[in-house]
Amino acid sequence: MSYTINDIAERAGVSKSTVSRVITNSGYTSMETRQKVWKVIEELKYQPNGLARAMVSQQTNTIGVIIMANHYPVISHPFYGKVLDGILEAADHYRYSVIVTTEKEMSLSSTEDMIIKRVDGIILISRLQDEVIDFIDKYKVPYIMVNGTTEKQNVINIVNDDMQGGMLAADHLFQSGYRNIGVIVGPQEHRSHSFRYKGFSRRLKELGCQLNENMVDQTKNSKFESGREAFLAIWERSHNKPDAIFATNDILAFGAIREMNHLGLKVPDDIAVMGFDNIDFTEISTPSITTVHIEKTKMGYDAVTVLEQIIKRQEVKLEMIEYKPRLIERESTRKREI
Repeated sequence: MSYTINDIAERAGVSKSTVSRVITNSGYTSMETRQKVWKVIEELKYQPNGLARAMVSQQTNTIGVIIMANHYPVISHPFYGKVLDGILEAADHYRYSVIVTTEKEMSLSSTEDMIIKRVDGIILISRLQDEVIDFIDKYKVPYIMVNGTTEKQNVINIVNDDMQGGMLAADHLFQSGYRNIGVIVGPQEHRSHSFRYKGFSRRLKELGCQLNENMVDQTKNSKFESGREAFLAIWERSHNKPDAIFATNDILAFGAIREMNHLGLKVPDDIAVMGFDNIDFTEISTPSITTVHIEKTKMGYDAVTVLEQIIKRQEVKLEMIEYKPRLIERESTRKREI
């Protein structure tokens, strides 16, 4: 039997225009009403033009990406941008369309929008509140986290081994002869910055090089200007000036170098600088920046690959996929005589 929009509207107890808005995803309709309409559509196996295949297969061949970011840019961000490159490459391979949105306040608005659009799965990037995951679980939408932080159990999370990366940075600076090391630490609520700092400070302590509290400055965000301000604060309050600076991401390191230039300090002659992430600019800057490389693009590609397996109801046993970092030695550090 062939059903019409009128049949759906009558059974759902809404107007024909409301059904049309739900099907075409245009205009505002409450979450409750949308769910009611889609339930009737599925019961009647109604097949509107562009959604015929989706209604039969229960799939839209679309995945959603939600990025928790307090500040712009997002798409052009040297970290998020690379992760998205990997997501888009894999999505093209598996024939998915991608919807990307951002959240600043960790609210449910973007998540609700994704579910309304009937995405087949969701990739969550960066830190998110547990209520977001609870909401996704409620509607049984497959999801995976990338570089995220959550207290929830059984959440598949794709991450970099940031603790090990911090240890690599400490080893490099110590073995290069630096002993009076300052640290610019990004927001500690972010998993990456927290683990990088923990690994760095722990390894220095093991090497017998204790960090001076006056030589550590924590920033409120990961922006260039924060790196500049943090280095100036360290420099002004330190009686025994640092001979090296480790920043928990490359953008903070670049900010520090800008302030060093302003103060007339030469890198690495007067002070060494080391970053983390290995963004593109670290190789082409002058001097080029010693940093820790992480698999940003691979994280995005693998996120789609694993999400595809979950969507296809294949067994996925891993709860965490962790990539090993590697040291990239460049011009901003050099061997010193001890």
